[in-house]
Order: sequence, then C-alpha cells, then structure tokens
Amino acid sequence: MMDDIEQQKVVSLERGLFFVSYKNADDRASPPHVKVAPAQGHERRMELIMHPDATGPTLWEPNSGLMVRVNTPGRLQIQVQPMRPGGSRAAIVRIEPIRAGRAPLAAEGESGSMHAKFTMDGLKILGHVAGRGDVVVAANAWIAGPTAPSRIEGIALEWQEKPARLDIRYAVQSPIGQAGSGKMVSLGTYAGTRGRALPITGVVLQISDAGGFEFVAEATFLNAPTLRARGKRVVLSGPTSREPLVGIRIGVNQLAAPDNVIVPAQPSRKPVGSSRVRVFRSRARQESSIG
Repeated sequence: MMDDIEQQKVVSLERGLFFVSYKNADDRASPPHVKVAPAQGHERRMELIMHPDATGPTLWEPNSGLMVRVNTPGRLQIQVQPMRPGGSRAAIVRIEPIRAGRAPLAAEGESGSMHAKFTMDGLKILGHVAGRGDVVVAANAWIAGPTAPSRIEGIALEWQEKPARLDIRYAVQSPIGQAGSGKMVSLGTYAGTRGRALPITGVVLQISDAGGFEFVAEATFLNAPTLRARGKRVVLSGPTSREPLVGIRIGVNQLAAPDNVIVPAQPSRKPVGSSRVRVFRSRARQESSIG
C-alpha cells in the first residue's frame, strides 16, 4: 500500500555548511521522525555533525536539527517515517546555508592567545573499516557508528593546524595481544592493522600541555550501548573489554573539565510506533513536497 511507503526527498547541495532543521509537523502529538543521510554514492562528499547527545542522524521531533558539511557538491536524502503504524508523515524540514565570513586581520605585531586561534577545521580522523577500507572524516563525525556499525581495525589522527602547545597521543587495544597493541603513538601515526580482520577492542586518547582543552568522544562496541567520554585522557572499551569497536567519533573542545571523566553510556532512543514532507531551501525560498 502506498501509505506504508516512507516519504523521502533528495536535495542537491553545493560546497558549504548547512543547518538541517525539523521545523514542524501536522501531528504534534505523534510527529513522524526525519532521517538525514548522504544519498547513495555521495557518502564521501559530506559529513553530518550532530548534537553530542544524539545517537544517530535522526530528528525525532520538531525543533531538532543537525549540521551538514559539504566538501564537494553532493545530494542529501531526507526520509520521513511515521511514529506509529498508519501515523502522519507530514513534516516541514528547512535547509539553511551558514556563511563562513572573514576573520579580521590582526594588527602587525599583535599576538593572540592560543584559545583565540583555536580551530578544529584541520582535525581529521582516519578509520580503517572492514569491507570499506580507509574512511576519513572531520572532527565530531562518525566513522561507522550506531546507524551503520562495522568493524574498525585501526585509526589515525591528523591535524596540520594543531595549536603548538597541544600534545596529542593515542593508542588502540587488540584482543589477542597484537604487536603494538596499547602503544601510545603521536599525531599522524596509524594505530592498528589493515586487512587482517583484527578488530579494535579499546581506544585511548590523551591530550596534554593545554589547560583548557579536552577530548570529547563517542564509541559503539558490538552489542553494547553507545559510550560517551570526555577529558584529557579518555579510555573507550566495551563492557568486557573484548567487544569489537564498530563506530567512533572524536572531537576536541575548549571547555575545561576534570581528567578521566566518563559519562555513563546511554542507549539509543526508540520511537513508539496526510503523508508529505516539505523541504525548504532558505537560499531560494522554494518549497518541495511529496504527497
């Protein structure tokens, strides 16, 4: 039956940064949920940036949203699914471009603080994913993860524009005592294996010589809830320390926090069980609908 087919819309986006906002729904008591993802074949062209408490790129209710960073022009897919069988699929989604602007030039001889110059734009995380190979994402973007779990066999962090006073090191743990397992390495060094079907069962991230900076990371281990952690030294592993890593995202922020703070894992939210989705492009102020 046509009413049982999820509604979807594909939108073409130019290079840039966009805010995808779930603005409204006809049925506010049981609103449909909105799934956001790159169109098939366009996964490497863009990155989804979500709220730290989100477990995946799904907007569960109006007044929620996420960011899309488009590196090269690509297509974004918006899918709307009812909250319950036979429920409403009518939703309004707005896609708004965010302009970068220009930073003012500092006066000659002026020296800014490290905090003023801090940017994560150059931070990249590489993960070697089984069946996919090397996947490179920006800070705070998932490699595999809750919506597409897959075994991760190695990681590397790169940050060409890293503030000089930051010292970042990291390590991975393998389940069978593989050579190099648990050894801390510096930025740009690959930790793990490739093509040997050896999973990662733990990750350690460490940042030092930077009073106001810390890691903020999330990890998903097989058959375990998503784990969130933040601090100058972050340790990520499953309940028994033997579960394979099947998703990770890593960021750095400026908020001072106690070392070794691990936030308890929180499982993904599950939905409780007129059909149209309207997608607005702020730039052109045009409306699209599916009915």
